[in-house]
Amino acid sequence: MTVTGRRSKAGAAGSAAPGPRRTPPGPPFWAGPALFRKLVSDRLGLMSLAATYGDAARLSIGPKKMYFFNHPDTAKYVLADNASNYHKGVGLVQARRAIGDGLLTSEGELWRKQRRMIQPVFQNKRISQMAGIVADEAAGLVDRLRAHRGGGPVDIVQEMTGLSLGVLGRTLLDADLGAFDQIGHSFEAVQDQAMFEMVSLSMVPMWVPLPKQLRFRQARAELQRIVDHLEAGRTQGAADGDDVVSRLIVSTRQEADPRVGRKRMRDELVTLLLAGHETTASTLAWTFSLVDKHPEVRERLHAEAVEVLGDRLPVFEDLHRLRYTSMVVEEVMRLYPPVWMLPREAQADDEVGGYHVPKGSDVLISPYTLHRHPEFWDRPERFDPDRFDPDLPRTRPRYAHIPFGAGPRFCVGNHLGMMEATFVIAMIARDLRLVTVPGHRVVAEPMLSLRIRGGLPMTVHPAVSPRVRSRAATGAASG
Repeated sequence: MTVTGRRSKAGAAGSAAPGPRRTPPGPPFWAGPALFRKLVSDRLGLMSLAATYGDAARLSIGPKKMYFFNHPDTAKYVLADNASNYHKGVGLVQARRAIGDGLLTSEGELWRKQRRMIQPVFQNKRISQMAGIVADEAAGLVDRLRAHRGGGPVDIVQEMTGLSLGVLGRTLLDADLGAFDQIGHSFEAVQDQAMFEMVSLSMVPMWVPLPKQLRFRQARAELQRIVDHLEAGRTQGAADGDDVVSRLIVSTRQEADPRVGRKRMRDELVTLLLAGHETTASTLAWTFSLVDKHPEVRERLHAEAVEVLGDRLPVFEDLHRLRYTSMVVEEVMRLYPPVWMLPREAQADDEVGGYHVPKGSDVLISPYTLHRHPEFWDRPERFDPDRFDPDLPRTRPRYAHIPFGAGPRFCVGNHLGMMEATFVIAMIARDLRLVTVPGHRVVAEPMLSLRIRGGLPMTVHPAVSPRVRSRAATGAASG
């Protein structure tokens, strides 16, 4: 989707001088049924409103009034400058019924308590200590993929999910999640239910035996089993550790009502399990899909990995040396940000970009659309990692690129996620070449994260350096 067309004056964010209340342009009220169908079946297509109405648009879908803003200034205002007025909105509110009140969906003092509890785990010193685990898990993935060379296709989405769960378990939970081979499928059911809650506005009771809801109930029971396993055997002494489970045990034991503490434990662990693996796995899958389509990017990744790593595992200090690899990650997250939508709900009347936003309205900021804004990105649909060359002058606004969100709710695990993605991409690019199965259509599926629908079947081949390829081509020509 190329976001072009009429631009509005929504760049100026925040409150303006008193005057007539302005309402953003948007589809007429009678277009509500068509908009609802798009919400159900083509959520990314719904974001094409920017092409028609500019940087601000108003949508009416049944009782819902949604205000869509698509400019770095309005993103900054809603997500950072006046963040206290904007709580989690449509989609995430409904997701609370699916995943509970974890860090992703909670608000107010509960959210602040959760953030204070988990923040120390992601300090830079601790991230550097996790580098060896990340590299070891990445090496295991490369070995598993190498075993498929010359064979049938491998689902890269599934492989990246397993990799990210392995990293999550060992770095944050002090646990082996390998025994729970259904965890990825369980979270698919959770995301399906969260989207169903959104499009149905939570009007379908959970007890209604729809296939989707039955699958979700089974998934929720499986996730509870995993949470019980993570907590089991952690005595008071064992809870003195500094992993997330230990910190949660200490934190939730402070609740006056044990049932409240038990629910907090479940909600926070389920949220961490989901957010801690899904976004990185999605980013990695999108990376290998895009790299396969751009041989020149694959060759540069391979050359850098060979030069920086040789035949050893990466260490924390390699992050700044794997410069092009990091640029690739940034560009992948520009085109396919793992969190494609940042919904908020206005707690009080406000003015955003010169437009009146009433209390209770849903306000939508979409990194997916913002990252394609033609005013800030040249040829926005093109995959071009050189956009993020650190030697180039920075001309675009800070909030034109927000793959990890922004403001107080900026993703707490962004540094761990970047390290994991960089190491995995470098190690695979050094040793292997992944090729999409001919005829397979890669389609984006916007759930809680922006994942690839139906998986990504790829065949595995040895990496061939440009030098070796050049010699082979010369030999074939001379023969």
